[in-house]
Amino acid sequence: MAYDIPEVRQSYGPRECAFYALSIGVGQDPMDRADLSFVGAGPLTPFPTLPLVLGHPGFWLSNPDTGVDAVRLVHGGQGITLHAPLPSEGTVVGKTRVVGIIDKGEGRGALLYSEKQLRDADTGALYATTRSTTFLRGDGGFGGPAGPVKAFHIVPDTAPEIVHETVTRPEQALWYRWNGDNNPLHLDPDVAAKAGFERPILHGLCSLGIAAHGLVATLCEGDPQRLKGLDARFTATVTPGETLRTEIWGDGSFRTRAVERDVVVIGNGLAQVA
Repeated sequence: MAYDIPEVRQSYGPRECAFYALSIGVGQDPMDRADLSFVGAGPLTPFPTLPLVLGHPGFWLSNPDTGVDAVRLVHGGQGITLHAPLPSEGTVVGKTRVVGIIDKGEGRGALLYSEKQLRDADTGALYATTRSTTFLRGDGGFGGPAGPVKAFHIVPDTAPEIVHETVTRPEQALWYRWNGDNNPLHLDPDVAAKAGFERPILHGLCSLGIAAHGLVATLCEGDPQRLKGLDARFTATVTPGETLRTEIWGDGSFRTRAVERDVVVIGNGLAQVA
């Protein structure tokens, strides 16, 4: 809880904004005019989930002094609250801190909750608050508290009202890592094998960005400023190249399914839409 994660000061501009959008599959249809502003083909609009990767502290849990078995950790859930629209260029400061640790017991792992505030470097204006849950598969039984465990939203048991599909690319994780996530689990076949996977898996935040694109395109009717936040749980891994189908309800509930395996990979989703 007291571990100090250094703040990250980052300058960004149109290149970073457009690259992030492209790395989550925006612009796959170059005839879709609603997406062109996100990728810089015209006046640039930062995609609303860009704050997830700005001011990112990197793979800090791999530092030996954390005591974490970094090879076995997985991203368990993610949330974001958008406080103000992000300019298309500027300098921001991200400060990440640990806000909770839950001991699930020996052999059952642990949950680590962290939070990042992203602010304007000059004015201190708060652009976004991001919330992350990391499942430390190899680190249970250290004598920590057993709760409280964060509750997740339950999606309706009715058929979804909207469906949005994106085909991920085989090299998508290799592109997405340049947003600042250099966890070798997504890049190195040997590390992926040690973690129990047949091949490198897609970043959870990339899958969530794909889901957010579906929410903006449909529930927000293409208006990115209507998306005020979202929360979701990562329920299964994604292999680059799979088709992701985001299933959406009118109240903002959503989940994302890997079509080829018919497996829900993002569950318990809830978007806040104006």
